[in-house]
Amino acid sequence: MIEFLKQLTDPQSIIEYGGLALLLFVVFAETGLLIGFFLPGDSLIFLSGMICVSRPELLQISLPLLIGLLTAAAVLGNCAGYWFGYKVGPPLFKREDSLIFKKRYLEMTRSFYEKYGGAALILGRFFPIIRTFAPILAGVIKIDFKRFMLFNIAGALAWIGALCSIGYYLGTYEWVQKNVGYIIIGLIVVTLIPLIITWLKTRKNTSA
Repeated sequence: MIEFLKQLTDPQSIIEYGGLALLLFVVFAETGLLIGFFLPGDSLIFLSGMICVSRPELLQISLPLLIGLLTAAAVLGNCAGYWFGYKVGPPLFKREDSLIFKKRYLEMTRSFYEKYGGAALILGRFFPIIRTFAPILAGVIKIDFKRFMLFNIAGALAWIGALCSIGYYLGTYEWVQKNVGYIIIGLIVVTLIPLIITWLKTRKNTSA
């Protein structure tokens, strides 16, 4: 089980051992399941685009089809998150912290949502934790489902399309292929910076 969890958090292992099916499941889980926030969505999508051109035998799929399937998984994941929040409702904010669920994740997402409104469903796609909890929060506050779907599809297309295309383009360079580990670390750091800032602001407002 421990080895399996390690593979789920390593983007290269996900693609090498699980192929397209596990790749789609991870994208769905990170955007639709409460426990999916720890999964490596950004780096996984970037790497899948890169592998399309550098190691095509692994996925055996064209870039447009890959983008289409990943976008569908991301859209369906957000729908699952929305209906979970819709059914569970406000009691989610009263839930006690556990090994997986932390109330501060939800509070951080709410602060992000209050600042950006519905656009948080688009912008939030590019930030870990936010992309997991944003659709859940949209369900909790019962945002109109048609409006939710508009932001949902737009966000999925922007997120998947951008990261896959960048990975595909950079994958044509040998230097990038040899240093992909450093690039993924850099991607993680860049996406975490706004989250840290939002968390610090939320903590400051709470203490005040």
